[in-house]
Amino acid sequence: MKHRIVVLGAGYSGAHAASRIARRLRREDVEVTLVNAEPDFVERVRLHQIAAGQDLLVHRLDELFAGTGVRLRIDRVTGLDVEDKKVATETGELRYDTLIYSLGSFGRTPEGTYSVADYPGALRLRKRLSSLGDGERVPVVGGGLTGLEAATEIAETRPGLAVTLATAGELGDWLAPGARRHLRQVVAKLGITLEENRVVDPGETGATTVWCTGFTASTLAEGTALETDADGRIKVDETMQSTSHPDVYAIGDSACAPGPRGQVSLMRCGAGVPQAWQAAGAITARLTGRKPRCLPLGYVHQAISLGRKESLIQFVTWDDRPRRGFLTGRAGAHYKELVCRFAVNAIRWPQRMPGRRRAVTTTPALDGDQVHT
Repeated sequence: MKHRIVVLGAGYSGAHAASRIARRLRREDVEVTLVNAEPDFVERVRLHQIAAGQDLLVHRLDELFAGTGVRLRIDRVTGLDVEDKKVATETGELRYDTLIYSLGSFGRTPEGTYSVADYPGALRLRKRLSSLGDGERVPVVGGGLTGLEAATEIAETRPGLAVTLATAGELGDWLAPGARRHLRQVVAKLGITLEENRVVDPGETGATTVWCTGFTASTLAEGTALETDADGRIKVDETMQSTSHPDVYAIGDSACAPGPRGQVSLMRCGAGVPQAWQAAGAITARLTGRKPRCLPLGYVHQAISLGRKESLIQFVTWDDRPRRGFLTGRAGAHYKELVCRFAVNAIRWPQRMPGRRRAVTTTPALDGDQVHT
């Protein structure tokens, strides 16, 4: 009987994990099923572009995974029983031997506001912006990466709108001094009204307020026996294996994973993709009688789009502290575009790389049994 691997969610983390596992294990030994509510792969890091009215290339999941052996199931997950090893969906249920939980996160959006945290929210904001005339206000709440990208994209695409950006602290206060100065210059050049040190109450919002103050993990795991943190993220070890259920792995925004220097990993694409690679490697190793190799997970940069002509690439230390070096202007925009393209193309690449698929053993090794070579 084939070993059943079910991946929940085809965002960046889930799609990367499914692709790499399918490439490394023999198809006659495993059955990899990828469950996603929608048929298209959503480039979440580009949703501000969708909201601003730009038309982007659509990546269909069936095309991304054509010929890989991954079975796609376009369905919505409604429940999870980790004791009986089954997943409930709108159209039935799935049983698994190994589960990869990658259901991501959603934006904390008060009623009456708009969001760029998911595709339906970006489309809703796009429709609203298209109905606005010059001079109408578009307040953006939240000065983090999402808020910065939304405000600058809207201001550049629709220069006639009165875009404001409210941030609870100083603009870019986590950046290196030079990068912070450049950010201020770009915001001023785009005509964005900056409101610093301002905490906005949801009751103060206007008719077209874009809320970008953070994300919350999917709540599905909270109703299960899985060990989770206060935010509902599944607690995992350095191989992304659940600390309470060894047949479950969690990656991306769904995972409370150990980061550099004992920190908890951030909800960020730059963390989720390496976590997917880590989980795929660990699952492959354990199923083929080898010891997983744990690669240290850390950070390299913060890549922030500031419209189509500008970007700010803040290089950071392994534990996410700003370095002095950064990229701006066209060079930064080109860098950010390469990052976005890599995140999609790397889903296809494992299937096109030379190598052999390994056989699944009947008695997977424990971590202390054999060194991974």
